[in-house]
Amino acid sequence: MDLETARWRKSSHSGSNGGCVEVAFVPGIAAVRDTKNRTGGTLTFPESAWRSLTRIT
Repeated sequence: MDLETARWRKSSHSGSNGGCVEVAFVPGIAAVRDTKNRTGGTLTFPESAWRSLTRIT
């Protein structure tokens, strides 16, 4: 999976204490990484799982 050209955005739920994550969507996949350590690894999920995880109930 090529995330080089992915459009990353910072989570609106990131705190002011430096605990920030970014998310990018590529067809069918949600990718998540640490804003302060962008080369430290990326978690990927099926987009449907990400939507379920972030759904507000």
